[in-house]
Amino acid sequence: MLAGAEGWHATTVRRLAPGERADLTDGVGTIAECVVKSVRPGALELAVLARRTDPAPDPRVVVVQAIPKGDRGELAVETMTEVGVDVVVPWSAERCVVRWRGDRADKGVARWRSTALAAAKQSRRSWFPEVTAVAGTAAVAGLVQAASLALLLDPDARRALGSVAPPAAGAGDLVLVVGPEGGISEPEAELLAQAGATGARLGPTVLRASSAGAVAAALIMSSSGRWA
Repeated sequence: MLAGAEGWHATTVRRLAPGERADLTDGVGTIAECVVKSVRPGALELAVLARRTDPAPDPRVVVVQAIPKGDRGELAVETMTEVGVDVVVPWSAERCVVRWRGDRADKGVARWRSTALAAAKQSRRSWFPEVTAVAGTAAVAGLVQAASLALLLDPDARRALGSVAPPAAGAGDLVLVVGPEGGISEPEAELLAQAGATGARLGPTVLRASSAGAVAAALIMSSSGRWA
């Protein structure tokens, strides 16, 4: 039986009827392939046809996303989730116009997490992405240092992202750092470079901060075989 918020969504929004498919997931790899047996207001009775467990994504793709203004943050999280990003780290970079502190940080992270959850269900992911707490530059440098490969997206970088070989399975995380619209400051760039980040450009055009992470992740996943 599927009830509660998910049951309401299935019966009221999606209007599922007996005989239709309705797959369920726990968000950590397990999928139950089901068919609807009966429907009542706010609840479904389901029959499980098969179960499977998908392996954890490897390498994980972690996007450090500088916090953009307005609703562009939620747009970035939604698109990155649909593409397949595994971890999103909200970054309070020096040149971010928006500042998340205290209650505002809690509310901002909650919005990003809600957006990620909805996008994960819509895109039928078996592994849901993690949205971390807000990170400062020192914490981002720590993520870079621990990664198997860390790339700082920079439209002026000599190296094209498409030429970068992704890490092998089991090697560790791949971290993509997306700066704010005004670019990252020189001290931030130096700190991240010292931690091991390499500059990489996406292409001949300059993308907004809200779209750069999704495009970069798509390129990396294609070359790593995750989109094969």
